[in-house]
Amino acid sequence: MSKYIFVTGGVCSGLGKGVASASIGNLLESRGISIRLLKIDPYINVDAGTMNPYQHGEVFVTDDGAETDLDLGNYERFTSAPLSRENSITTGQVYQEVIRREREGRFLGRTVQVIPHITDEIKKRIFNIGEQEGVEVTIVEVGGTVGDIESIPFLEAARQFIHDLGQGAVLFIHLTMVPSVADGELKTKPTQHSVRSLREIGIQPDILLCRAGMPLNSSLKRKISLYTNVEEEAVISAYDVPVTIYEIPLIFAEQKLDTIIINKLKLKSPPRDLSAWSRMVETYCNAERTVKIGIVGKYLELLDSYKSTYEALYHGGIANKVKIELVKIDSDQVAAIPAENSDLAGVAGILIPGGFGHRGIEGMIAAANYARTQGLPCFGICLGMQVMVIEYARNVLALSGANSTEFNQETEYPVISLLEEQVDIKTFGATMRLGRSESRLQEGTLINSAYGREIIYERHRHRYEVSSIFREALKQAGLILSGFTADSLLVESIEWPEHPWGLGVQFHPEFKSKPVDPHPLFSSFIAVCINRNE
Repeated sequence: MSKYIFVTGGVCSGLGKGVASASIGNLLESRGISIRLLKIDPYINVDAGTMNPYQHGEVFVTDDGAETDLDLGNYERFTSAPLSRENSITTGQVYQEVIRREREGRFLGRTVQVIPHITDEIKKRIFNIGEQEGVEVTIVEVGGTVGDIESIPFLEAARQFIHDLGQGAVLFIHLTMVPSVADGELKTKPTQHSVRSLREIGIQPDILLCRAGMPLNSSLKRKISLYTNVEEEAVISAYDVPVTIYEIPLIFAEQKLDTIIINKLKLKSPPRDLSAWSRMVETYCNAERTVKIGIVGKYLELLDSYKSTYEALYHGGIANKVKIELVKIDSDQVAAIPAENSDLAGVAGILIPGGFGHRGIEGMIAAANYARTQGLPCFGICLGMQVMVIEYARNVLALSGANSTEFNQETEYPVISLLEEQVDIKTFGATMRLGRSESRLQEGTLINSAYGREIIYERHRHRYEVSSIFREALKQAGLILSGFTADSLLVESIEWPEHPWGLGVQFHPEFKSKPVDPHPLFSSFIAVCINRNE
């Protein structure tokens, strides 16, 4: 029978439940245990696809085209567990399904209620993952904070797992906060109140992950244990890591978190093997050189807006044994001042990430022009590739005013335009080109050299494409069209001619990069940036 671990959060949001859940999965996999990870988001949105990056962070896309919470990106980077749309549950999905069944008369006239109908639907979705063949442990991250109204049905469903399966099959891990006051003294009272709120719901945590700026001493652990009824050895110090979040599984391993979990769930497993992960962390932490990479974007205020992109750049640093220093460059500022006087002049390369809407586009175009004319390595992803095409059309083809119809529907030269099947779509949720797709690379190109093969599979999330009307003119002007869809109808990548490294891709390679398996495009990009830096 599959075992279940529920990870909840207390005191405040943003403590790192996603990284903690992924780290737990990492540790269990290091013991040879087959795991699955699942994220519950209490918001009423059906998925994250229409949410503002400033509010929610990036949208992570799975192979099957699900637009999900960014924590699924952490799951993918820390573990090898497969992910699909089934690994993301929202309040919107649950209520939408229950209401659909009610309208079809499936409840035979009974009153539809939160308990048992909503909680049964939640449990069914969790079991759909946990009862798959070969799965030994399912880790369920419950979004939000204990005490939130939105989380109550999910916590009640989690409580019912104890009733359904018994104590030995279910484990509760609670991530809480131990703040410090002005003199640096750590305070345990918020943790005590958080656990009390959880126990009022009927859940007694088995393990506490105590988030703090510094390690907890034995006295504090003993005090927390006494007031929360959690064994002292199961009070784990989740303190701030000095260099990279990839140190967290190692910190948990030092405190024998995996052993505690295995004993409580009565699992059998071989000894832990974190050797490859430890080497990766050591490589990055001990790197002696640092490379500055500029991110020319428009969602820079929130760290999580470009989470996967930042992490993939760090992975490229790991592959090349260098540390990465991110220089965040607001594209609006690039448009306001000459590029040579901006932060662009002090970086070894720039990356122009994805995004939507017209704000900041002119600054991105100015940055692309600076990179192309100054020989600065440039990596354009999704919108970033489209920006590179617009800049080339304006300044090499001399098509003044060339643009995307996303930003100017009246442009005389729409070098970027909607797919035909997208023209009449009025809604926005899950209506883009989404998920895994095949691309064919042209022999002898930069992208072909980076991948080392002709056929690749990457994930997409976009509506607009390079216009087929202007493809030949762009090609005649020297722009290298280096990748296409399998049917050759759509451009998947472009390259600047006679340039050290000017590459744009329509897909999102950052979603498939892992610290122990860096994506080849990010490895290649950082390698060229190192050469320029030196």
